[in-house]
Amino acid sequence: MPQFTLYMSNTGTNGWKVAMVLEELDLQYHAIFLDLSKGDQRNSEHTKFNPNGRIPTLIDHENNDFTIWESNAIVTYLVEKYDLDAKVSLKTFEGKITQLQWLMFQASGQGPYFGQAVWFIRSHPEKIPSAVVRYQKEVLRVFGVLEIVLSKQEWLVEGKYTVADLSFIPWTIAAVDGIIMRGYEGFDFAKDFPSVSKWHQAMLNRPAVKKVDDLRKSMMPVDA
Repeated sequence: MPQFTLYMSNTGTNGWKVAMVLEELDLQYHAIFLDLSKGDQRNSEHTKFNPNGRIPTLIDHENNDFTIWESNAIVTYLVEKYDLDAKVSLKTFEGKITQLQWLMFQASGQGPYFGQAVWFIRSHPEKIPSAVVRYQKEVLRVFGVLEIVLSKQEWLVEGKYTVADLSFIPWTIAAVDGIIMRGYEGFDFAKDFPSVSKWHQAMLNRPAVKKVDDLRKSMMPVDA
């Protein structure tokens, strides 16, 4: 039996981030894919582990079935407990705080706004172009923040590849290759945000990340 059970979804974004971290740390896990369109995430079989009824949720069977939800809390748990060699994390106090800073910015400044863009593009019952543009502009703002930092250094924290960088991957993919920025006039990721584009591609080239992203692509709807 794998050490971890990971509840996620093929169409949900944040579970893929956790899978990438598990792969980077060579930790064995079993993924259970919930169908968000059917509300599987709110079924009692899942909410008994995660009362918020969202994905992802992680269960560590070798730590008394310790259960944790919220993706950036999960990745923090994984690196604090299992990344003893600091492969994808920082171990100094200052490094941990800066790493946490970026995880919080991703959770509050990237995920919700990029997610709202997807909602208003694909799922909102009424077409509200101004709402779509409002959240697309937030995508540009977030990329701008990243560009300021990455134009000066290779990675977000102390020049080292960490979960701080990894946390941004799934939503950046959704913005660049998915539906979020389609039709936004003049958007050119590589031209407008060259440092962010280089940083993002460097992460996608990592074997662990590529393995998970290839699986994600094979499972995604054609219009995602």
